[in-house]
Amino acid sequence: MPNTSSAFHTEMHWRSLALLNVFRLLSNIGIFCSIFWLAYKPISDVESWRSFLALASVDSVLALLFALGIHRRRPGFEIQLSIQVATDVLFIVGMMHLFGGLRSGIGTLLLPYLAAAGLISRGRMTLFHAAMASIALLSEQTWQIWQGNASGSDYLSPALLCVASFAVAWLAHRLARFAQASEALAEQRGIDLANLGQLNQRILQDVSDGVLVVDDHGVIRQCNEQAIRLVGMHPEGVLLHAMPVVAVALARWRVNPSASPNLITTALTRKTLRPRFISLSHDSHGNVLIYLEDLDKLRREAQQLKLAALGRLTANLAHEIRNPLSAITHAAQLLGEEPDANPLMKRLTRIIDDNSQRLEHMVKDVLELNRRDRVQMTQIKLLDWLTTFVGEFSAQEKIELGLACPMDAEIRFDPGHLHQVMWNLSRNGWRYCQKKPGSLSFKVWSENGHWVLDVHNDGPPVASDAQTQLFEPFFTTETKGTGLGLYIAREICAANSAVLEYIAPPDGGACFRIIFGYLPRQG
Repeated sequence: MPNTSSAFHTEMHWRSLALLNVFRLLSNIGIFCSIFWLAYKPISDVESWRSFLALASVDSVLALLFALGIHRRRPGFEIQLSIQVATDVLFIVGMMHLFGGLRSGIGTLLLPYLAAAGLISRGRMTLFHAAMASIALLSEQTWQIWQGNASGSDYLSPALLCVASFAVAWLAHRLARFAQASEALAEQRGIDLANLGQLNQRILQDVSDGVLVVDDHGVIRQCNEQAIRLVGMHPEGVLLHAMPVVAVALARWRVNPSASPNLITTALTRKTLRPRFISLSHDSHGNVLIYLEDLDKLRREAQQLKLAALGRLTANLAHEIRNPLSAITHAAQLLGEEPDANPLMKRLTRIIDDNSQRLEHMVKDVLELNRRDRVQMTQIKLLDWLTTFVGEFSAQEKIELGLACPMDAEIRFDPGHLHQVMWNLSRNGWRYCQKKPGSLSFKVWSENGHWVLDVHNDGPPVASDAQTQLFEPFFTTETKGTGLGLYIAREICAANSAVLEYIAPPDGGACFRIIFGYLPRQG
C-alpha cells in the first residue's frame, strides 16, 4: 500500500518511474554486451575492466532493489526518484572515468536520464537533478586535471554539457507542466462529459414521451423507459420486429418528410400514439430521432382538468340543491301523513319522495368526487374481510355468493373505501346476473407480486362500444343511474394505489378486476 508521501502522486507517476527503472536495467545490459563484444578495446587494462564489471553489477542490483521499492511504494516517490537519478549520475560519470573522461562521449547519456526524470517528476526537483549531474561532471573533470590527464582549458566541454543538462532539465520540466495541465484539462473534460451524459440520460428517462433513436438501417440505437412502457415490450434490434407500426410510419415519413404522420395504435398496450420524426443527419434517410406521444395520457390530463373545474361547480350546486331538496322531502312526508289524504295524493307524494331520494343519492355521488383523496390505508387480510362482506351482502340481498381467496392474501387499502367499491361492484354484478346461486362470485389470486380480486357475474358482457366509456363520469345505460358509480370506484382505487378495470372473460359473463398495490406511471 502507498504511504503518506506517495499519496500526492498518481499511479501514472509510479508506472513512469517503473519504466525508467526498466530502461536503466536494459541500458546496463546493452552497455555490458557492447563492452563484451568490443573485447576490452575501450578499456586500457584489466583493472579497469573489473571496475566496470563491479560498477555495472552494483547498478543492476540497485535497479532490482528499486523495482522492489516501486512495488511497495516505499520510500516516497520524490525520494526514490532522487536516489535513482543520483545512482544514474554516479554510474555514467564512473563510466566516463573508465573510458577516458569526457572525450569518450559517455557523458551525453546523462541527458535522457535527466529528461526522463524531469518528465515523470512534479517539476520541483528537476533543476536539482541537473545540478547533481553538473557537480559530478565538473568533479570528474577536476579529477582528470588533478591526475594530469587534462588541462585547465578543457573545462569548456563539461561546462557546455552542464548547460545542456540544465536546458534539457528545464525543457523536460516545462513539458511535464504542459502535459500535467493537459492531463488535468482532459480529466475535467471527461468529468464534464460524464456528467453531461448522465444529465442527458436522466432527462431522456424522465421525459413524458417515448424516445427512440433509429439509424439508417432501421436498428434501434437508444430508447428510454417510457418508450418501453408505451410499446409493451423492450424495443431492441430492428425496429420492424420490435415495433412494426412505428416502422411503417417511419418508412412513410422517409418517403415524404413534409407529410404529417398518422396516429398509430400499439398491439400489446392498445395505446394511441402520435409519432414525431426528427432527422439527425442531412436528409431523412440517416439517423432519426422518434418521439412517441401518448394521446391517452393527454386525454386523461384534459379530462382531469375538466373534471376538476366541473367538480368545483357541481359541489357548489350540490350544496345549494340539498337545502330546497330537504324542504321538498319534508313537505312530501307531511302530506303523506295527512289522515284524510286520498289515494291520488298518496301516490303523488310517493313520487315526490322517490325522486327526492334519487336526487339525494345523486348529490351524494357528486360530493364523493371531491372526497377521494381522504385515504387512511391499513393492512387488510382479504380472506377475513371478504368473508364478512359476503355475509353482509348476502343477508341484505338474500343471495348466495361464491368466494375463493388464499389465506395469506393481505393488502393495504382504506377499509371504508374498499367497502364502498365492493358494494358498488357487487350491486352492479347482481343487477345483471342470472340470479342463481354462485352467479356472482369473488376470486382472489396473485400475479407478478400483486394481489388481484375479480368480481365476476354470469350476466351478459358489456358491449364493446361501451367499454371505452365504462369508467367515464355521467355515463350510464340505466335510466335512473347517475353514471358516477364506476367512475368513483376507479378513482377510489387509484387513490389507494390500485387499478380497477373491466375484463371480458373468455367463457362469458362480465368481470371487474382490482389489482392492489399497483399504479402504472402516467408520465
